[in-house]
Amino acid sequence: MDELPQPRSNAVRSFVRRAGRIGPGQQRALDQLGPRFVLPFTGAPLDAQAVFGRCAPLVLEIGFGMGDATAQVAAAQPDTDFIGVEVHPPGVGALLKRIGEAGLGNLRIVQHDAVEVLNRMIAPASLAGVHLWFPDPWPKKRHHKRRLVQPDFAALLAARIAPGGYLHAATDWQDYAEQMLAVLSAEPLLANTAPGFAPRPPRRPLTKFEQRGLKLGHGVWDLLFTRV
Repeated sequence: MDELPQPRSNAVRSFVRRAGRIGPGQQRALDQLGPRFVLPFTGAPLDAQAVFGRCAPLVLEIGFGMGDATAQVAAAQPDTDFIGVEVHPPGVGALLKRIGEAGLGNLRIVQHDAVEVLNRMIAPASLAGVHLWFPDPWPKKRHHKRRLVQPDFAALLAARIAPGGYLHAATDWQDYAEQMLAVLSAEPLLANTAPGFAPRPPRRPLTKFEQRGLKLGHGVWDLLFTRV
């Protein structure tokens, strides 16, 4: 399995562990639904057929935040299985709550660093798609090295997507959008489906945060690449 170097304990990571407050509903969902829907991080490739009890396309979402869009997409695509990767407990609890309320049997969560999950738990050419929606933009120039979309990460993502599968990224930071476009365009296993940025595909829900930003004149940039 192709791998990126594993992060050291003092290495720069693509996220910061924030001490978010967990509400009682989120905590209840963690306690009651976590054992069923949160997959433990392991050093072995995931057997998705065993996890979901069927053979279906598998899509990975990296950094789902509070899980609003994730739950909507899983509900709209019942014939596809989804794994969401997120490190922050409030977001994990919030998505578990939505899983329980909507009865989403096609969605699981891994609460761990996305790079390690891709390295250890996702087999090469096993994903039908990857969603990377509104990753942390690290807006200060000195923090740009923390941004997730870098050449090594793009190569790892491409290796995990099956030929014909897709990578859909989105951001509301223009300079990060331009960096993503340059990095992903330079990855030989990925082909852009548009001349540059793509229109928002219908499968990506328009979030309340995004709607508010658009009303204020903020831009949103989607990138849609396929695995060659």
